Amino acid sequence: MTQRFVAHSFNPMAFARAGGHSAGTDPLASFARVREELAVVPSDGASVQWSADGEARVDAAGQEQAWLHLQVRATLPLVCQRCLGPVDVELEARRSFRFVADEATAQVEDDGAEEDVLALDADLDLHQLVEDELVLEMPLLPRHAVCPVEVKLSVADPGFATLEEKPLPFAVLAGLARGKPG
Repeated sequence: MTQRFVAHSFNPMAFARAGGHSAGTDPLASFARVREELAVVPSDGASVQWSADGEARVDAAGQEQAWLHLQVRATLPLVCQRCLGPVDVELEARRSFRFVADEATAQVEDDGAEEDVLALDADLDLHQLVEDELVLEMPLLPRHAVCPVEVKLSVADPGFATLEEKPLPFAVLAGLARGKPG
C-alpha cells in the first residue's frame, strides 16, 4: 500500500510501516543554507525535485526497523572557482536511512553501516533532510569543465621589478653603522 504524505514533517516509523511514498518539487529559494552558496538569486523556476519511500524491515534480532530511501535532484548556479563566473552544477543524491532507537545507538552503528543511521524521531523534517543532502552533494570547488572566458593563471606586479633595484633599508643601516654611506 502506498500512502502519499504531503507534509514535510512526519513520523518515519509510520511512514515506513505504511510503505509510504512522497514526492515533490520545492523552490530552490526555500532552502536557506543552499541559497547562501549560490552565485545568483535563483529564478522563480529553479527547483529541487525529491522523492522519499518508506520501508519497514525486520533485523536479525527480529526487531522492526524503519528505512527511508531518498532521492534529490537539482541544478545549482554556483561560482566557478577558476573564472569566478556562474556555473550550473547538477546534483543528484540517492541515500538510504535506517532509523534506530536513539542518538547513542545511531553514533555506534553509523560507522560500520553502508546506509546512514539516524535516531528515530517522531517528527522528521523531510525538507531539512533534503536540504542536508543538497549541502553534502555540493562540490567544494565548483568549476566549469572549460571556462567560457580565458582564465588568467599568473599575476605580474609591474612595481615588483623596481623594488629589487632600490637599496634595502637594513642594508643602508648596516652601512651607516660601519661608517659607509648608502
